[in-house]
Amino acid sequence: MAAQPVGGQKPFHVVSPVLESLPLSKAVGTKVFMKLENVQPSGSFKIRGIGHQCQDAAKKGCHHFVCSSGGNAGLAAAYAARGLGLPITVVVPSSSGPTPVRKLQDLGATVEIYGKVWDDANRRAQELAETEGWVNIHPFDHPLVWEGHSSLVRELKDSLEAKPGAIVVAVGGGGLLAGVVAGLHQVGWQDVPIVAAETLGAHSFHEALKAGRLVTLPDITSVATCLGAKTVAARALECARECQVISQVVEDTEAVRAVEQFLDDERLLVEPACGAPLAVLYSGRLQRLQREGRLPTPLGSVVLVVCGGSNIHTAQLRALKSQLGME
Repeated sequence: MAAQPVGGQKPFHVVSPVLESLPLSKAVGTKVFMKLENVQPSGSFKIRGIGHQCQDAAKKGCHHFVCSSGGNAGLAAAYAARGLGLPITVVVPSSSGPTPVRKLQDLGATVEIYGKVWDDANRRAQELAETEGWVNIHPFDHPLVWEGHSSLVRELKDSLEAKPGAIVVAVGGGGLLAGVVAGLHQVGWQDVPIVAAETLGAHSFHEALKAGRLVTLPDITSVATCLGAKTVAARALECARECQVISQVVEDTEAVRAVEQFLDDERLLVEPACGAPLAVLYSGRLQRLQREGRLPTPLGSVVLVVCGGSNIHTAQLRALKSQLGME
């Protein structure tokens, strides 16, 4: 189902399904609803906010987009650029691997591989954006991106019979978190706790929460490269002051195991970035948070944002398991 036009423009994202997962409900001990953002046209939730920002930039006279990406943001920007009939250059780090590069080229994007991690690619994108008529589409740190992502929560309000007991999301740079918080405010659900999941080695939000200020990780060592921002957006920390945000960090092996379990349970293949919130549900962490008094008992329904699966295939899943010594 297509989303409704905003400001006269039809958005690029679709209204994604909300389905109960019986295996996840059994694991958590309460109803778990999946918000299936992996079925978006670009393969992830990113098309909501990035599509929105691209439309705004095109309206203001942009001649060429540039975007730095670990994968999903670039795919969203390339999808939007193609829809708007504008050229785009996507800068990706070498850690992204060949899958997103091929997909970006298939969408008509010019791809530049620069640096080892996303932060390197982002510096290069900022340089390119100094070209006249070029506009940098930031993957997560822009108010229009957050505004676009907030549509996800408005859809939840329309789909669910009651306010959820918690929302579980992955955190990379913090754009999804910022969008969810904006959406919660819009629908009057700002008292709904958010469980923010990261993998160890890409846990810049967790470190920032602990320190009470932005913290830059020395390197990204997690296989969940789509979570790989060494520093989260400042807005992510502000969100933690506006709503109850509970940080949870999982190991890479837990995330990959959760990806495999989810494939068996729901016949959906998602990437390790999405494996982080899945691992929180499969591992009993929500029940532990209830025992600690950080989540209510009994807990109402839980919403899992299935953020995406663009950059994963079965051969890569096998390779990740081998890399992590899981076979």
